Amino acid sequence: MAREDAVRCLRCLLYALNLLFWLMSACVLGVAAWIRDSLNTVLTLTAHTRLEEAAVLTYSPAVHPVIIAVCCFLIIVAMVGYCGTLRCNLLLLSWYFCSLLVIFCVELASAVWTYDEPSVQRSDMISLKSRMPNFGLQRYQWLTHTWNSFQTEFKCCGVIYFTDWLEMTEMEWPPDSCCSNQYPGCARHAHYHDLSDLHQEGCGPKIYSFIRGTKQLQALRFLGVSIGVAQILAMALTLTLLWALYYGRKSPELDTTVAAPDDSTPLTVTHRPSAEAPQSGCSRTNKSCAVMTSTAAAKPSELQFEMERLS
Repeated sequence: MAREDAVRCLRCLLYALNLLFWLMSACVLGVAAWIRDSLNTVLTLTAHTRLEEAAVLTYSPAVHPVIIAVCCFLIIVAMVGYCGTLRCNLLLLSWYFCSLLVIFCVELASAVWTYDEPSVQRSDMISLKSRMPNFGLQRYQWLTHTWNSFQTEFKCCGVIYFTDWLEMTEMEWPPDSCCSNQYPGCARHAHYHDLSDLHQEGCGPKIYSFIRGTKQLQALRFLGVSIGVAQILAMALTLTLLWALYYGRKSPELDTTVAAPDDSTPLTVTHRPSAEAPQSGCSRTNKSCAVMTSTAAAKPSELQFEMERLS
């Protein structure tokens, strides 16, 4: 009874862990997809600068293709673990344990391989101004779109201040994406009438803060550590369940085993007037029983002759 309760408890814990694997893997995939768009924008603006290298070092562990593939595979493995726990199948549970071990080793190797502290300073933000003169040119439409998207999303203007657009380009006023309330010609109107309608913070500090780490990145790191801890716990519980199921199936066989009869056991034979050999109390494998059966089966004439000779 105690063993059955322990197995039931282990199965419930594995159910909970597999459900947790599904939820955390889905969260990792969702946050990684969300953060990838902003990362691509930052990498476009910081191309060929130290900021680009720092951004790659910071976010590659979170959006690396290996990590994304591992999370997708973990969802499938969790399904197999759920089925193995439900049916108490030793083969499925063994495959589940081996898969978790492989996934954990891959995650650990990827974390060690991609871990590196980015070296970036605020002075590196000045290098972003070198990309501003290409804004608005026909062959740099992708860069123009990236600047507008970043300024709109992060609510910033220029690198340090909105005057960077007037300094680095031939523009007389900033782009319309710098306006807090955007409409065609809003930047021109704000430049001549009310500068408060323009975003007052530069995009350089925004990019610097993004590279140093965002809330989404912290959430991904927390999820990664949580998944690793849950995998270790799931592997330990799976081994314990395998041990309990394996020895639980062997115990009934050992209990039902009957001991072999001993030849030294005394045997009592009751003589009958019939010439038939007694069947009760004899075993086919008992040698002494066979001898007594042959004696009891002797002819009556031989027994009478022996008795007259002795008298």
